[in-house]
Amino acid sequence: MVEEINKVGVVGLGTMGAGIVEVFARAGFTVTGVEIDDAALERGRTHLEKSLAKAVAKGKLTEDEQRAILGRVTFTTSRDDLADAHLAVEAVPERLDIKRSVFADLDRILPPAAILATNTSSLSVTEIAALTSRPGKVIGLHFFNPAPVMRLVEIVTTVVTEPHVRETATQVVTRLGKTPVAVGDRAGFVANALLVPYLNHAVAVYEQGLATREQIDAAITSAAGFPMGPLTLMDLVGLDVLLDVMDVLWDEFRRPRYAAAPLLRRMVAAGLLGRKSGRGFYDYSGADNPAEPEPTAPLAQLVGDGPGQTSLADLLLVPHLNDAARMIGDGYATADDVDTAMRLGCGYPKGLAAMLDERGVKNVTETLAELAAAGLFTDDTAPLLTMLAKQGKDTLRS
Repeated sequence: MVEEINKVGVVGLGTMGAGIVEVFARAGFTVTGVEIDDAALERGRTHLEKSLAKAVAKGKLTEDEQRAILGRVTFTTSRDDLADAHLAVEAVPERLDIKRSVFADLDRILPPAAILATNTSSLSVTEIAALTSRPGKVIGLHFFNPAPVMRLVEIVTTVVTEPHVRETATQVVTRLGKTPVAVGDRAGFVANALLVPYLNHAVAVYEQGLATREQIDAAITSAAGFPMGPLTLMDLVGLDVLLDVMDVLWDEFRRPRYAAAPLLRRMVAAGLLGRKSGRGFYDYSGADNPAEPEPTAPLAQLVGDGPGQTSLADLLLVPHLNDAARMIGDGYATADDVDTAMRLGCGYPKGLAAMLDERGVKNVTETLAELAAAGLFTDDTAPLLTMLAKQGKDTLRS
């Protein structure tokens, strides 16, 4: 049993991994960052140095603090240099074959009492733990991008995670200045299981010709106060990343809500991945994004701001609230956990449970029924909402 975590290894120094290195080093941990070759290592080092330099330029760090943080970080291409680490965090690409190699090495190299953590956002922590001889000491530590800024860390336990490992991980996350949300191992955990189907739904609405991309994005930012619209956010995150998460959700839940929109799959196949490829729903190559013509699909007349029309914002938002109610009703997360995850992990101004309570159970269930009757919603109402409505209760926290 590790009494105290002081020495940390981070394997994988892409944007997320380098950010995790920064988070630990800022909090006073001694950190060893590991990459596969010298070129990748240098990219990770540069990312860390630029991030800290930006913080100094903004007056958020002094130059002495910057030097101290950098002094706590060692870079290497040898995983064997983690032989005295108390905790290792894996942040390599979301492919089980790559993680299999990493965890086999970490299991062999680190002391028997050391904790192994994965930053996976979509793969099963249980499957990853099974790759080691210490499954009880494997845990998920899901940071959000950018890691130095986002305050949420989902702590993901499996059915065999040892209690002291969860407790130690919680203490570490708190020491980092982050807010932990503890959940079990389930596809998407809390934040991604709620965020990604909502984004996918926006793609379906766009694909059906119910609204233009600008209308979809503006509806959400103006009505719900989200930091950006769903299609803009998808371009930022990467459509390939989101498709991978949708496929994992579908494999686990097999509900209509978790079926990837055909357009999403076609765009990924065409290499239209968003900002990183230069084009997604919008063009980032420097070319103008011409305004799209008004939609003319038959169902488009049902969506808009006119009399008898369904609000585009409600069409996108209410099924999102229904997802949250389903998760809470399943007992996977509390209303408070859902709200914390969405505010701190996704930048929402308020949580989904809070939004649902503001609208009221009656309003949400009636809206879902209207959407279903119009062919605009193909899932069913969360059992929790149905039960509360029958009981005459209008909030989740009744």
